[in-house]
Amino acid sequence: MEEIPSSPLQAVRKSMSMIYNSEWKSLSQLKMDGGGVSKAVAVVACAAMALFYVAILYAPTLILRLPPPPSFKNFMIRRFICAAISSVVSVVVSALLLPMKSREASSLLGVYGIRMDHIWQAVIFPLTLTALMYGGSLVLKSLLLMSALREHMNFGGGLSFNNIKNLSEEIVACSRSIASDVLVWRTYVVAPLTEELVFRACMLPLLLCGGFQKSTVIFLCPIFFSLAHLNHLKDVYSKQNYNLTKAVLAIGLQLGYTVVFGSYASFLFIQTGHFLAPLVAHAFCNFMGLPVLVSRGKGMQG
Repeated sequence: MEEIPSSPLQAVRKSMSMIYNSEWKSLSQLKMDGGGVSKAVAVVACAAMALFYVAILYAPTLILRLPPPPSFKNFMIRRFICAAISSVVSVVVSALLLPMKSREASSLLGVYGIRMDHIWQAVIFPLTLTALMYGGSLVLKSLLLMSALREHMNFGGGLSFNNIKNLSEEIVACSRSIASDVLVWRTYVVAPLTEELVFRACMLPLLLCGGFQKSTVIFLCPIFFSLAHLNHLKDVYSKQNYNLTKAVLAIGLQLGYTVVFGSYASFLFIQTGHFLAPLVAHAFCNFMGLPVLVSRGKGMQG
């Protein structure tokens, strides 16, 4: 008799478990068959991937001696290319180290969680689970949006045809502006895509093949993910008026958040075996930022 989930969270987790790919699941069992990599090799490979992901961002200036980009947009595009190169190298290195019986493209993509089956489940269920952590933030953003729309309608004369037309044109113009914003591409596309590919899709199979337990991997892999964000120390130090104490506290908070999120993203990848699961959660968390615990203000006025 099928077990009935006792809570919505258990129902979501059970649904995510149904997405799990048996081929990807068997990868974690290779160590038992004597075909896995050693723990030392797995850890060193993950550390090297994390270091390379950060180091290559500075390679054009420090190693290749290229001139500084003429604009911020060109600077970010250069970084996009570096992140893409790092991702490709990490995929190749992990593919060479993983003890797979077949080197066909379909098998490799399956190991990295890049699959065409159960796509909507891999998006909806993790997104729903992630949204639960942002319940307060989502309510606050919704109330602010409704308040802004109400003020816009009142200022423009209500729900008239011209007012709706103007609002639609503003939305289209805003959408075009967002689509051409290089920071939007970095925050919601390039960073989630490359980071999840390197720090989840490439590292997690290696660590599992190294003989680490799933619970250990969920907390070990985020350490590499958080250390890769130490390159922000210089920028934070300057933003804090060169106050080392404040800079260390700010970086400590950021590293703590990346460890927590990295553990969650690792859980999603291991639970589903689908690359889309941590990817959509990453982009959603970047959009929401830190969860709002307390809202200080005068409240919503009717």
